[in-house]
Amino acid sequence: MLLIPCPWCGPRDEAEFHYGGQAHVPYPEDPAALTDEEWARYLFFRDNPKGPHPERWSHADGCRRWFNAVRDTSSNEILAVYRAGEPRPVIA
Repeated sequence: MLLIPCPWCGPRDEAEFHYGGQAHVPYPEDPAALTDEEWARYLFFRDNPKGPHPERWSHADGCRRWFNAVRDTSSNEILAVYRAGEPRPVIA
């Protein structure tokens, strides 16, 4: 079981959360001007690193707020959590 620390509610069981994909992916400034290939790249192409990776999470069964977490994809360890809109913390 993965224990995810919500920035507002504290550590909770992973079953209370929904994964929201890669964090810090900016929405296109003018989506109507994108080609089909550019729009597909925005929608479907994401980083898939081995190691620390910023992700979006929603505490669906708790406070229902979105936040970001840096999770090590090789060990599944949560290295940091921070509220949406805050800068990504530096991980040593």
